[in-house]
Amino acid sequence: MAEDFNANLTAEEKRGHVFLIIRRIIAYIVLIAVCLFCVFPFLTLIINMTKSHAELSQAFNLIPGDAFIRNFTNVINDQSIAIVRALGNSLLIGAISCVITVYVSSLTAYGLYAYDFKLRKVAYTFIMVVLMVPTQVSALGYVEMVKSWGFENDNSIPALIFPSIAVPGVFFFIHQYMESALPLEIVEAGRIDGGHEFYIFNFVVLPILKPALAVQLIFSFVASWNNYFLPQLLMQNTSKTATLPLAVAALNATANDNFDLGKIYMTLGIAIVPLIIVYLCLSKYIIRGIALGSVKG
Repeated sequence: MAEDFNANLTAEEKRGHVFLIIRRIIAYIVLIAVCLFCVFPFLTLIINMTKSHAELSQAFNLIPGDAFIRNFTNVINDQSIAIVRALGNSLLIGAISCVITVYVSSLTAYGLYAYDFKLRKVAYTFIMVVLMVPTQVSALGYVEMVKSWGFENDNSIPALIFPSIAVPGVFFFIHQYMESALPLEIVEAGRIDGGHEFYIFNFVVLPILKPALAVQLIFSFVASWNNYFLPQLLMQNTSKTATLPLAVAALNATANDNFDLGKIYMTLGIAIVPLIIVYLCLSKYIIRGIALGSVKG
């Protein structure tokens, strides 16, 4: 009886081991397929950056061309889009905007989290209501206002930075993160030690929020970098303050005689390089920040 039981148990263990291997194989196949699905657009972009317009006009294939240097030179030397200047404008606007967004949103979240006052719930509710309002709804009024101040065309950079002062989505994320990772006892201890509020916020609270801040820095920079709607309303494609999305749009709108797919793919490739650099610098905080910021307790 005991030997039969052991034999049956061993057989069940073997079947369980086989099923485990099958599940792992299926999981690996699915993960590899998902990875290939995600990588394929980038691979296609890189390959197309090496092809001429004539090659890109033919049937699609994954064989690299030999026009990479020519496409790069054509993009850099094309004064109609001024890619270097547009790149610098986007970097300037993106860097300033993401820093302002994260700092001001963190300060606002800290005020509503660490202070208990009568209108705290009202203020929080108001910010959440603003979060649900699409940007396009208030864009027309904002554009008319900043244009009346003279912030348009070559003077439009400040108008592209102003909206970063109030970003409800970033506020909500950081406020949720504070509830899960920032005990109020730490704030009280800083006050007992004689620290003033800005000192506590800058040197006690912000270091604790580092994972959430890194995540929101990336998201805010990407949002500013990809912003086409507001710059298109404030400036022309030929403006000295034109951003990278406007430069790409200008290439895409080129007359048929000068239309060059190779230049377009090269411009798109140049446009994603800063995003990749920012992601690589801050990527270690992304998963940790999202996981901790989305779970209260």
